[in-house]
Amino acid sequence: MKEYQTITEISGPLVFVETDEPVGYDEIVEIETGDGETRRGQVLESTSDHVAVQVFESTQGIDRECSVRFLGETMKMPVTEELLGRVLDGTGRPIDGGPDIVPDERQDIVGKAINPVSREYPREFIQTGISAIDGMNTLVRGQKLPLFSASGLPHNELALQIARQAEVPEEQEEGEESEFAVVFAAMGITAEEANEFMDDFERTGALERSVVFLNLADDPAVERTITPRLALTTAEYLAFEKGYHVLTIMTDMTNYCEALREIGAAREEVPGRRGYPGYMYTDLAGLYERAGRIEGVEGSITQIPILTMPSDDDTHPIPDLTGYITEGQIYVDRDLNSQGTQPPIYVLPSLSRLMDEGIGEGLTREDHGDVSDQLYAAYAEGEDLRDLVNIVGREALSERDNKYLDFADRFESEFVDQGYDTDRTIEETLSIGWDLLSMLPEEELNRIDEEFIETYYGAGSDATVEAAEADD
Repeated sequence: MKEYQTITEISGPLVFVETDEPVGYDEIVEIETGDGETRRGQVLESTSDHVAVQVFESTQGIDRECSVRFLGETMKMPVTEELLGRVLDGTGRPIDGGPDIVPDERQDIVGKAINPVSREYPREFIQTGISAIDGMNTLVRGQKLPLFSASGLPHNELALQIARQAEVPEEQEEGEESEFAVVFAAMGITAEEANEFMDDFERTGALERSVVFLNLADDPAVERTITPRLALTTAEYLAFEKGYHVLTIMTDMTNYCEALREIGAAREEVPGRRGYPGYMYTDLAGLYERAGRIEGVEGSITQIPILTMPSDDDTHPIPDLTGYITEGQIYVDRDLNSQGTQPPIYVLPSLSRLMDEGIGEGLTREDHGDVSDQLYAAYAEGEDLRDLVNIVGREALSERDNKYLDFADRFESEFVDQGYDTDRTIEETLSIGWDLLSMLPEEELNRIDEEFIETYYGAGSDATVEAAEADD
């Protein structure tokens, strides 16, 4: 441990200290103020004679007379299986009124990169209970599938629905107890949003299998940069040491990137695109690439990062860079939201690149891939015809075209729109899909195997009615 009283400058969340010994990058720092309060920080930059420290709490009250202690270790997360059911702040301290955490061990929050040779390809289906995801953009174990939203859209409600409903169905069918856990990291949210999150977690009982990290909007921006790392360290412990299949939901990554930009400005770095740091791609990759599976290890980490696109612009650096790193994206659409669709997922630009690895016989159902392709093609044609109707009117269209228009309307109202409290099995989702495809002539189903048409065509309605009666 090294201690100095040589603060030379304070700039925003940064404190600059003159040193005469080497100090390690990312080393944890304690700053003792004049009134005896201790604040934590982390070394952001280190030279032979100066160190830049980012303070996790506010720098208010810190002056040149304060004592700065370098602890000689990087920041660590105390991990234990007992974290399930707990609520922590953005620095990993309990805020739920429960007992102190007694850790099994303390792990470095930066984490170890998974050796590419040891990575197992993401496979197997995770059921979210949301038809637009399960049926059309399936989530696969070990995948990173971001949610692209925008300001004012109900991405929080969608995130809570996924956290509440997600499960691994094949393990339950085999009679095994599903070791499934959710790590939920919220960054830069308001106190009202935090209350909504906690009310929902407690009301639905989802908190019992979850670890929740809450970083509020009035918390220091610097804290926002460590919250996802604490969450992912917890997820890695549960997945790779305790065998859980962990779903990690991180919202809002835009707030995280804004914190990076704020710190970069305080350090007077040369900015990159739109003022964001040039290393933002590397930084985001360091988070997203912590998802995955390891050969010979039972557990897995699946990520759903949520980001709000500034000005609804998917070419903005944050969604743009996220799209390069992750395996697809789910779009939350403003027009569908204004129509009252819940959840307003727009399936046409949405994509799950690993969907084929998680569906089919033995995983979901043998007809899943064909049904998804046909639904997509039919909805896309219906969308194109909507543009044509605006020009020539519906009366000028053929009977076939009118069927596709009706299909597009029913697809949005029956398949996509299901509410935030409806949990559909994959069988119910596919039955609704067949019900919609039965609107079209059999010869139009050119993307589905004839064997599946003989088995399921025209039978969707009965299955849908049975599913609805079961729900009642």
